[in-house]
Amino acid sequence: MTLTELLIPTYRQMLQALGVWLRKAEAQVDDADALMAARLAPDMFPLSTQIRFACVQAYEGAYRLRHEPLPPTLEALLDEGRNGGDRPGTMAEALARINGALAFLDTLAPDALDSGAGRPLALELPMGIAFDLDGDGYARDWALSQFYFHLMTAYAILRNQGVELGKADYVQHMFAFLRPGTAPAG
Repeated sequence: MTLTELLIPTYRQMLQALGVWLRKAEAQVDDADALMAARLAPDMFPLSTQIRFACVQAYEGAYRLRHEPLPPTLEALLDEGRNGGDRPGTMAEALARINGALAFLDTLAPDALDSGAGRPLALELPMGIAFDLDGDGYARDWALSQFYFHLMTAYAILRNQGVELGKADYVQHMFAFLRPGTAPAG
């Protein structure tokens, strides 16, 4: 499996799921925009930041694995996320961020990330920490884990705030593979 075959479908299916979760929240909660400021713990980022950072991971992986600089628009999204506690934004803005990330993924060629697999990659974080790895290690140890961290934290915040979500909402992409006659009755 190539990096493109691994990352792009993963980002797509889980960002689509995140969008479904947010639309369910809109349908179930009187003031869905208030959810954007919800946190699991006082020292954690709010829902708005978790959504923004999940989107960032989809963009960042593509840029880093193609050895391209992160564009100013991505830096702006990171700043929005870092300031999400002060300016959480709206559910509509969150859904627009997800749609933007999905549209970006649609622009990538079928082998867009593959040339970065074995190439050295420096991951420098804002607080001064730096990691030296190759593209495979970056995809496995950073890109996917960071993406799922923010995605699952968003899921947990929504559940914590009373949004009715379940395992089927998380793995909705699997229903495309459901063997006929094996779905539970009811």
